[in-house]
Amino acid sequence: MEAIVISLMFMLSLSPSMAMPEVINGKTPSALSTYIVYVTETKEGRVLTQSSKRDRESWYKSFLPVSTSNSDKEPRMVYSYNTVVSGFAAKLTAEEVKEMEKKRGFISAHVEKILPLHTTHSPKFLGLQKDLGFWKESNFGKGVIIGVLDTGITPNHPSFNDVGMSPPPPKWKGRCDLIGAACNNKLIGARNFANMSTPFDDDGHGTHTAGTAAGNFVKGANDFGQAYGEAAGVAPLAHLATYKICNEAGCRESDILAGMDAAIADGVDVISLSVGGGSTAFYGDVIALATFRAIQKGIFVSCSAGNSGPSPRTLSNEAPWILTVGASNSDRSVVATAKLGNGKEYDGETIFQPEDFPLKQLPLVYAGGIANGSQETAWCIPRSLRKGNVKGKVVLCERGGGIGRIEKGKEVKDAGGAAMIIMNDEDAGFTSLAEAHVLPAVHVSYRAGRSIKAYINSTTSPTATILFKGTIIGKKSAPEVAAFSSRGPNVQSPGILKPDIIGPGVNILAAWPFNIANITNTTSTFNMISGTSMACPHLSGVAALLKSNHPDWSPAAIKSAMMTTAEILNHKNNPIANEKLFQANAYMIGAGHVNPSKANNPGLVYEIQPNDYIPYLCGLNYDDRQVATIANRHVKCSKVQRMTEAQLNYPSFSIIMETTAQTYTRTVKNVGKPGSSYCAEILPPAGVSIIVKPKLLTFKNTNEKATYSITFSRTNQTVEESSEGYLSWISTDHVVRSPIVVSFEGNAAAGATGLHV
Repeated sequence: MEAIVISLMFMLSLSPSMAMPEVINGKTPSALSTYIVYVTETKEGRVLTQSSKRDRESWYKSFLPVSTSNSDKEPRMVYSYNTVVSGFAAKLTAEEVKEMEKKRGFISAHVEKILPLHTTHSPKFLGLQKDLGFWKESNFGKGVIIGVLDTGITPNHPSFNDVGMSPPPPKWKGRCDLIGAACNNKLIGARNFANMSTPFDDDGHGTHTAGTAAGNFVKGANDFGQAYGEAAGVAPLAHLATYKICNEAGCRESDILAGMDAAIADGVDVISLSVGGGSTAFYGDVIALATFRAIQKGIFVSCSAGNSGPSPRTLSNEAPWILTVGASNSDRSVVATAKLGNGKEYDGETIFQPEDFPLKQLPLVYAGGIANGSQETAWCIPRSLRKGNVKGKVVLCERGGGIGRIEKGKEVKDAGGAAMIIMNDEDAGFTSLAEAHVLPAVHVSYRAGRSIKAYINSTTSPTATILFKGTIIGKKSAPEVAAFSSRGPNVQSPGILKPDIIGPGVNILAAWPFNIANITNTTSTFNMISGTSMACPHLSGVAALLKSNHPDWSPAAIKSAMMTTAEILNHKNNPIANEKLFQANAYMIGAGHVNPSKANNPGLVYEIQPNDYIPYLCGLNYDDRQVATIANRHVKCSKVQRMTEAQLNYPSFSIIMETTAQTYTRTVKNVGKPGSSYCAEILPPAGVSIIVKPKLLTFKNTNEKATYSITFSRTNQTVEESSEGYLSWISTDHVVRSPIVVSFEGNAAAGATGLHV
């Protein structure tokens, strides 16, 4: 979703000083913009702690300009941040910021950006069963608080009922700002930080992500009668606290920081954030800054990877303290089939499955081939089909052109078309989406679309119909990486593999704030949508389950448990594939697909304490001020032993190979049984030899730690770009697997490996 800034210009019949821009020192000042301003944590040598909130606000206000005009009646301070950063958001001109730079204690300032959102069967697909196993053992996330920062909440939705819920824990310090509705033991907090709005969700995205993470059990959930069953979030008995930071204009950085500031102070355990911009240095990335403060407080953070795939280097949220989540499909499909006049059939998907659509063949036409059709006509953009004769026909439209698939269907319907087949572009491959189309439709793969085009060109009277087959469970090739899921390598920190993991993000059914009767005649309050926005809350829910079962685990331990137990094979025991059905690489799946039950008992974990990131950040060649902005404390990199990226105690390896050997160390902690032993098993990447010392790790006690070294050396084998392998520590009960990606002297790539599966 692209962020759109809407500005309203008013002509006011007020005094001349109000109507005309003020002139100061012979210059007309620039317009006011909202700036994020970072300042030092100290005032006159005194550290400003949270307990001195009044002093902090006074310190911040000392940076603001003194008003020189009675016309300056708009409050300058937008937010005064107490937890996430040392700084504030304020409305300033560029000239005022220039003056501010001269003041002692100023660090940096930038005009805030507007970031986009990354937009019943999932628990079962993840191996969670209601009456046994990990889901039951974890008490369904009972007692854990998930903070969802998104577009708000629909408090009266049945997914947020509090049947079976205990009261919030005593540590909860948040509040409920709903007017005309009430919070309960499920939805324990609702706050708004989006301009001129309320905590209520008028978009749907926030309700959907909240329901995915922690929606309570709801029987009879469905969308257009499809995907029928008992809906539940991944952590159905976890508490929810929602923070509205986005509206129709997108998600403003100042609001994101304010929401994070509140969530941390309120006492949440897990933060779920399906928002992100482009790749940005961590010291200039408000999400990286705010989430670092969260992990300093022991809060786990899950963020979406972005929806800019399948192109490489398209990730959002690349910081190593964040769990960065890519999207996969599940084994559930809502199937429709395009049946052509030559008898061939091509399966696709749609959630709208009319029972009365005729089985007889109808005339079939390619949109790009009618009325002197252009590429725009092929995309079925609005008003592109009005001059062509499509009445009563099945119309083949191409995906693309910046026009949504539902909008394409509206154009076909308005032009008199009877049905639509929408074909992927080449990049989207085999990723199909089940959506609420406004007419009979089916979304098919690029390969199927090409075959349908070829059929149209092969005959003077092509025909087709659509067969609606309903919900089918058991797709053996699942999980597959979604085409839209953003890919690595990590631009800001190439020595850290991202994304970390993938989870369900295609055709996810979850709570929706309103019925969609304005489009169809359904009254469903559930909706099926797709995006890494949907994958992120799945992992947030898993984190809540793990936190409930292991309250002493740190955010890094929870993250490690998920990553080292992730699946790299699909349901057919073949390697997980990408959108083109080629073997997916680690820049697509990270450590693999989440397996909650295995994550509950990982055997070993890789711990990282917040202070461990300081030498890592200095090793990125950030200066003292930049590191201090992230760490929220004074740092002198000259007194810190700088760390190379690959030395961070991360559960994966991303190595940029040099001509000489590279040796790194890792430390693992035994969270399994005492008296356990683990043997190293190495699958080396092509072109690399790996030596691990020692090859056997033995633990007498639980929580005991052991350190090993791993050395990477080049071999004589020629590898053009990158290769990958694994290091696994294997005991009688566990396989603790870390992916290894090696790029060769600046040739890092994120393409498919070329293996067809």
